[in-house]
Amino acid sequence: MNEKNLLKRDITLPLLVFYGLGNILGAGIYVLVGKVASISGYLTPLAFVVACIVVLFTALSYSELSSRFPYSAGEALYAKKAFNSKFLSIAIGIMIALSGILSSATIVNGFNGYISTFINLPTWIISIFLISILCFTAIIGIAKSVKIAALFTIIEIFGLLIIVYYGLNNIEFSVIDYDKFIPSFEINTFYVITLGAFLAFYAFIGFEDIVNVAEEVKNPSYTLPRAIIISLVVSTILYFLVAIISVITIEPSILATSDAPLVDVYKTLTSNEPVLIATIGSFAVINGALIQIIMVSRLFYGMANNDLLPKIFGSVNKKTSTPVFSTVVASVLILIFALWLPIITLASLTSFFIFIVFTLMNIALIKIKKSNESSDSKIDFPIIIPIIGTIVNVVLLVVQIISLF
Repeated sequence: MNEKNLLKRDITLPLLVFYGLGNILGAGIYVLVGKVASISGYLTPLAFVVACIVVLFTALSYSELSSRFPYSAGEALYAKKAFNSKFLSIAIGIMIALSGILSSATIVNGFNGYISTFINLPTWIISIFLISILCFTAIIGIAKSVKIAALFTIIEIFGLLIIVYYGLNNIEFSVIDYDKFIPSFEINTFYVITLGAFLAFYAFIGFEDIVNVAEEVKNPSYTLPRAIIISLVVSTILYFLVAIISVITIEPSILATSDAPLVDVYKTLTSNEPVLIATIGSFAVINGALIQIIMVSRLFYGMANNDLLPKIFGSVNKKTSTPVFSTVVASVLILIFALWLPIITLASLTSFFIFIVFTLMNIALIKIKKSNESSDSKIDFPIIIPIIGTIVNVVLLVVQIISLF
């Protein structure tokens, strides 16, 4: 039997939705709400909404691409189909792998902020221990790994709902100055929202990782696109509610200084010790890191099976039916970046690579649709969707480049 066929199709739609949500939520609101508040202030909820709108068009493009080509290697494969360029496919595969590695490193740094509530150890010891455990978990089998991720995701969602519940019950909404949340038409306001949305955009990264487990999904042409859209809708609702409660509860300038922002929001709302929310926050960031390790290893595996990486990356362990070599390489790279770069740098670099990849994926779909290539795709969006997706990603990429100078 070909090694490529050794991956088991154990993932159903609910499990895949939890896989996507776990990645999005773990990489987002638990870690970055304070950082977005440092840029956008009381307009933080709006920054998250703008980020969602930006992401939506690309998410729809990914939905169609994943339905057309339900195989591992995701973006690298889509580029190969659209541009017929091995070099470009390898470059895109490396960029998406780097974005996953940097994203996971960001999450690991976020974990250090939450775990410090309980123990006081050097961050490098915590990082090595955490990534080692997650690497082992990713190796033992996709069904077990995704079920563990699904359990962690339920815990994550519960934690966000706790913040929403106490916010709705303890905040005096009648005395709030709502003018703070309404943007003016000044250029500076637009710039602040855009920069905040750029960072908030990172909090939505994760839906695209769904496509890289395609060969372990049941009925992938149907399941993949639906999981992408459901994950994005649920995460957006949760993000908006938590963001607005956070900046109402704590002044944005103070929230921006927190290493574990939702812990501080919980303490302010309840006057209780934040053991529960700190524990949940730890689970959230662990889950995000686990899912990124799975994604990057499957990307390496898929690229190897499409002759875009050495064959060793495509080797599958007969006992666990997982790409062990690719998983170990992904874990080691994540550890290196987690110990090397600060969280804001990691998040910004991740977004930079993702903007480039998202732009190319939208262009790829435009090219594929114009070629009238026949497929078994269950979805066929109007071509205006990837066109708008291309434009908004280019605009935000330019804004980030300008902000560096």
